[in-house]
Amino acid sequence: MTQVNGVWKRLAMACTLLAMPALAWAQSADPHRWQLNMGKGVTASSQHAYDAHMIALIVCIVIGIIVFGAMGYAMFKFRKSKGAVAAQFSHNTTAEIIWTVIPVLILVVMAWPATAKLIAMYDTRDAEMTVKVTGYQWMWKYEYLGEDVSFTSRLDRESDRIRQSGEKPDLVKNPHYLLDVDNQLVLPTDTKIRFVITADDVIHAWWVPALGWKQDAIPGIVNEAWTDIKEPGVYRGQCAELCGKDHGFMPIVVKAVPKAEFEQWLASKKPAPAAEPAPAAPSPETAPAEAAPANAAASAAETPAPSAQG
Repeated sequence: MTQVNGVWKRLAMACTLLAMPALAWAQSADPHRWQLNMGKGVTASSQHAYDAHMIALIVCIVIGIIVFGAMGYAMFKFRKSKGAVAAQFSHNTTAEIIWTVIPVLILVVMAWPATAKLIAMYDTRDAEMTVKVTGYQWMWKYEYLGEDVSFTSRLDRESDRIRQSGEKPDLVKNPHYLLDVDNQLVLPTDTKIRFVITADDVIHAWWVPALGWKQDAIPGIVNEAWTDIKEPGVYRGQCAELCGKDHGFMPIVVKAVPKAEFEQWLASKKPAPAAEPAPAAPSPETAPAEAAPANAAASAAETPAPSAQG
């Protein structure tokens, strides 16, 4: 009975392991521990990358099943214990043509949609707004071009305090340790947003996995990217280039909100318009002096002209 239970336990574990790739089809926007598949993300770019990945994965799975299935069949069907005799030949022109042409056709079929999606990922035309991202050691500067709004974003103070004190972070108290910032990049949903990305000192890389792309920030060079976030939420990332000793403490946090809420937030960040200066009041000393000529002119007009009789 114990042996039977052990067999069932092993069988259940094997089924669980086999089912894990299927469970990986549906993933949240942010990566999490023990994730088996790449996430779908929340943008058109991330969906393009996910689709290309899944097509390649399915093709590889099919090829693996065919190849290993053929190998297993050959090993058991034509084994020596059954009296099988190996064929004596070194080349087969037909077989070599088949296993050369078929992989080439497979690559062409896979390259066609991948190329179309790659072109779409770099098409920044018709963007509704532009955000400039500048990398510094070790923070990011964001500028909403044409809106007179800009700010810097760096590691939040609590994470910085914990890392410098040597204190062991608590996952419950600090669930986003080293992945929180003091100023989040706020963006509207359902809006095509163009990014222009550069750096001021060394090479950085702006990367938020949920957005589906990563772009280098290089001093003296301006790179482009775009995004169109479909779902409101908070999406986290990090600098993905080794940019110095504090490279691991340069997080990115994007907060996606509906358009109306974004407009309110943007208006609150704009500088207040300068008040028009009030007209200067006349001083007491000059007021009577200015009024005197006017009074004199009025008196002269009221005085009758002298008679011409002698």
